Amino acid sequence: MNKAETEYPVQSGGTFAKGILIGGLLGAAAALLFAPKPGREMRSDLSDKLSLATDKTKEFSGKVSDKTKTLASTVGGKASDLASTVTAKASDLASTVSSKASNILTTVSDSKQQIAATLQETGKDVSDTVSSASAEVSKDVKDASKEVADQAKDASEDVSEEAKDASDEVKASYKSTSY
Repeated sequence: MNKAETEYPVQSGGTFAKGILIGGLLGAAAALLFAPKPGREMRSDLSDKLSLATDKTKEFSGKVSDKTKTLASTVGGKASDLASTVTAKASDLASTVSSKASNILTTVSDSKQQIAATLQETGKDVSDTVSSASAEVSKDVKDASKEVADQAKDASEDVSEEAKDASDEVKASYKSTSY
């Protein structure tokens, strides 16, 4: 795990949904034990509340699924862009090397001094091209990683807020019916 994953762990939506379900069941059991209503009315009320909790859980899981799909699509797009950039840089580098090699072969027939000068210039050009391509690829990788981490963090915060809101709604619903 890298440092960002350690500092900002992503909570799974399944764990939260299980917590909501267990909490709902415990609340229903407590309501049965302490309810002043007759059994038939209580069962009807519990059935309604359970349906409401089930609907909220399904709605929340749909939102989590949508956020996950969006994040996966974004990550895939960034990876594809990065792969295209690396391929283009490698192609440019291969083209430059091929061109310089052709120039070297032509110069070899002219003289030894020209060969030495051309080799030195070609080495420098190749080194500069490799250095430049490496720096650009490194920058693109860092930018893409940062952007993906930011989007993952934002999505995690959104999901957490929506989960808290759903939990608060369920709690408020149970409180309003138990009085």
